[in-house]
Amino acid sequence: MLEYSSYIYLCYNYAKYTIMNGLLLTDGYKTGHHQQYPKGTEEVYSNWTPRSNTYAPKGCNKVLSFGQQYVFQWLHNYFHDNFFSKPKAQVCNELKEELSLYLGTYYDVKHYEELHDLQYLPIKVKSLPEGTEVPIRIPILTVVNTDKKFYWITNFLETILSTMLWQPMTSATIALRYKRIFKDWTLKTDKENLAFIDFQGHDFSMRGMGGLQSAISSGMGHAAVFLGSDSLPIISSLRKYYKAEGFVVGSVNATEHSVMCAGTKDDEIETFRTLMNTYPSGILSVVSDTWDLWKVLTDYLPKLKDEVLARDGKLVIRPDSGDPVDIICGETRELGGNTPKDKGVIELLWDIFGGTVNQQGFKVLDTHIGAIYGDSITTERAENICKRLSDKGFATTNVVLGIGSFTYQFNTRDTFGFAMKATSVVVNGQRREIFKDPITDNGVKKSAKGLIKVDKINGEYVLVDQVSPEQENEGELQVIYENGQFKNLVNLEEIRNRVNKEL
Repeated sequence: MLEYSSYIYLCYNYAKYTIMNGLLLTDGYKTGHHQQYPKGTEEVYSNWTPRSNTYAPKGCNKVLSFGQQYVFQWLHNYFHDNFFSKPKAQVCNELKEELSLYLGTYYDVKHYEELHDLQYLPIKVKSLPEGTEVPIRIPILTVVNTDKKFYWITNFLETILSTMLWQPMTSATIALRYKRIFKDWTLKTDKENLAFIDFQGHDFSMRGMGGLQSAISSGMGHAAVFLGSDSLPIISSLRKYYKAEGFVVGSVNATEHSVMCAGTKDDEIETFRTLMNTYPSGILSVVSDTWDLWKVLTDYLPKLKDEVLARDGKLVIRPDSGDPVDIICGETRELGGNTPKDKGVIELLWDIFGGTVNQQGFKVLDTHIGAIYGDSITTERAENICKRLSDKGFATTNVVLGIGSFTYQFNTRDTFGFAMKATSVVVNGQRREIFKDPITDNGVKKSAKGLIKVDKINGEYVLVDQVSPEQENEGELQVIYENGQFKNLVNLEEIRNRVNKEL
């Protein structure tokens, strides 16, 4: 162990350095792996794969490839700003001091100094196209070192890559599940209004996510599928990492409870009136259950009917508490319930404002009125809301659902069993096919073996492992990053077009 005096010295000097060194973005145990690989190791080849959908929402049988371009641009920029662009002595001495303290013994940073001399990450990354669906157990990404000296870098980066990749892919995949639900029911109840589904799932998740980066990565995953979002930071991120131009995502003028409370409970109807006068046109969403949702729907809105219908736009009623299915659809399964709770929001709005019956025989609310519900929505509840509206004869396009952190934050890397595992190494010029297959596991953790490629057969991705180096260069995995240079980058529009083809 370090002498106490040395420990005090190092603690004092540590304050001079930043803790944001790029080479600290890993698990602590990986800092010794450069010494643990077999002597003569020259290459480590790994892949990133969704191994299971056991914990995923029902119906998520594949994973939507998304986020790789963002993650590797972020990683490239981070290493440039927090390692390569800084003086070697500064960043490497910081690592020496910090890791010596951490491990309780002197830490030699020669391999880090050599990486700094190189001035780029010596890796080659191949990926399946973003915006396409990938079956479980099919690798989405491969990473391999390009310089024999830096065999250790491949899996040194595993931790940060895993940290950043699982969430945008998971959220994009779940968003696609929502969109499929909406599309299926829109085709059944309002097929002339199919474009509506682009906005029927609206991202309300930012406040409940595990930090800003989580909100952005998840929010971009949502935006790869839907066009509605209240997570503003994703706009600049999509412009930066996915070359998004023009309209990216949209929202509407909307209130919150503080606005309604400030208008007082005794004169809530006047708050509605003032808001409509403030926004005489366009969509206006008003949270309506600050006190008594049923009073709003049976007292205030009937009194405001003429003003709502005269307005050049849509007033959207937003309940925010209770069981989402019952609130929207009513507690009874048939029209004509005895109480507001029996009827639910959509039927009560129909009773006041009416609407039309479309060619499929389903009721569509007057264009001046609508509803949104954004609390505790899940894919299962979304399915139930659509079904029960349909059962009552209402088009499912009468409601927008806000998808929040109850959907997007209630996930982990295990939702789709994501893992990055090495399957091939080169030692003293000889390639070794490696794999894991724990006897105590149920088969989920069994990895591919050797070099891999992914082919497309009858429109479906198929894994082929134990291939030759020449064969590894074939197939659907395409280079997106190599030795500090980006290749085959795509823009948001291309990704969204691919996603919509998957529907």
